[in-house]
Amino acid sequence: MSIRDKIIEIIAEQAMLDISDVSADSTLESLGIDSLGLVESIFAIEEEFDVTIPFNANEPEKSDFDISSVETIIAGIERLVAEKS
Repeated sequence: MSIRDKIIEIIAEQAMLDISDVSADSTLESLGIDSLGLVESIFAIEEEFDVTIPFNANEPEKSDFDISSVETIIAGIERLVAEKS
């Protein structure tokens, strides 16, 4: 399974949606993911890929990690995984 597919699966699971309901241009807000769901998604993604996401849940707007859409999350995780290799 690709990084993209796994992230979409994790986000769909957190939003309690079918994978087909999550697209790259979806925002977490449009998927109904609240701040708690966001934190749970971040933890699940970190665990799955063994990375640390530079994200501050208390001040997400000051984070170095772009969570504006599923696509930006995927790109960020792909970058973190590549840096780890």
